[in-house]
Amino acid sequence: MEPAQANSHDIKGLKLVFRSLRYRNFRLFFFGQSISLIGTWMQMVAMSWLVFNLTHSGFLLGVVGFASQIPAFLFAPLAGVMIDRWDRRRLLVATQTLSMIQAFILAALALTGQIAAWHIILLSIFIGLINGFDIPGRQAFLVDMVESKDDLGNAIALNSTMFNGARLLGPSIAGILISLVGEGMCFLLNGLTFLAVIGALLAMKIAPRERGEGATRSYVRQELRDGFAYAFGFAPIRSVLLLLALVSFMGMPYMVLMPIFAKTILHGGPKTLGFLVAASGVGALFGSIYLASQRSPLVLGKMIAAASAIFGLGLIGFSLSRILMLSLLPLLLTGFGLMVQMASTNTLLQTIVEEDKRGRIMSFFTMAFVGMEPCGSLLAGSLASLIGASNTLLLGGLCCVIGSLVFASRLSALSEMIYPIYVKLGIISEVA
Repeated sequence: MEPAQANSHDIKGLKLVFRSLRYRNFRLFFFGQSISLIGTWMQMVAMSWLVFNLTHSGFLLGVVGFASQIPAFLFAPLAGVMIDRWDRRRLLVATQTLSMIQAFILAALALTGQIAAWHIILLSIFIGLINGFDIPGRQAFLVDMVESKDDLGNAIALNSTMFNGARLLGPSIAGILISLVGEGMCFLLNGLTFLAVIGALLAMKIAPRERGEGATRSYVRQELRDGFAYAFGFAPIRSVLLLLALVSFMGMPYMVLMPIFAKTILHGGPKTLGFLVAASGVGALFGSIYLASQRSPLVLGKMIAAASAIFGLGLIGFSLSRILMLSLLPLLLTGFGLMVQMASTNTLLQTIVEEDKRGRIMSFFTMAFVGMEPCGSLLAGSLASLIGASNTLLLGGLCCVIGSLVFASRLSALSEMIYPIYVKLGIISEVA
């Protein structure tokens, strides 16, 4: 147990933004994962650049994105059941170790000059299988690292902050390394960064959770049915998951098409790609810091609606730009909107969900955010070949704006359903 902590409402300024770092376990996770995520972003940029250089195909960029994320969509429901039953820290040590092995295999193939597009696709499927367990596991594990539920939203926002801090640094470093020593060094360094987060997980002191009974096949099926009924039978959970799925399907594939914009539309190289991805990361970093400074969960619904619209408008602006400097501003909005929308959805779900269903709800969150993206990547790659990358993003941005308007029209009714839960949990007073 951590020593007694000051009440969150007594904390101001920068201490308010970083208040979850008071907890030793979360502090270890934050710094270990920050190092690892820099390597992850380096690998993502290097992989997309390598695929485009090997194939010069927007469609194959979509295929790689599809291969790396579709397993998360297929296996996340089963993973959610297991996460509600297994030791979450041991699970994360296993997934991070397997991810490290995948990075080292990529590095060996690239550095020896043996790598081909089919290698990248197979290894993308492998990392997708790992992430199907790792992503919902990490989200559910946050509640084990932060004692006070008042600080859970702040921890989620700081988790997003480190993700986007890495998103800012990783692509920039990758652009330089690709120019100087090639993609293989990015893969090798990524593999080494996993040692930081594995060490952090092993150093934590986590109170043991109650273990579930042996999972028979019929019991797992029942748990899956209960999870689906719980998630999609309650309108607030259903609505935020559906909006997140729409944004992921129609909007998130802009990352897959980024090499086309960097090389073909903006007539640049790997450094240009690094600048574009980093600009989106800066916007997302500001978004996560903004969320970390928020105290009340009552504004989350409005933030989800507004952020989805900002994300869509950013995509529209970026799709119309043909000048690098003018392309960076809408990417800032895109990064800000996406991060606020995703993290607000995560916070809302984690706040209202029942503890024994947390893993399953986080698996549905993973399906909506990560699992829908590969389908969108495949569609975006196909559309980019038919109507061009710019028109593809323009269409995606319009769909996100329309989805935000539909969600906003139902916000009042959804808020009335969530309000009693906040009162019951003591997050707000009934008078408030």
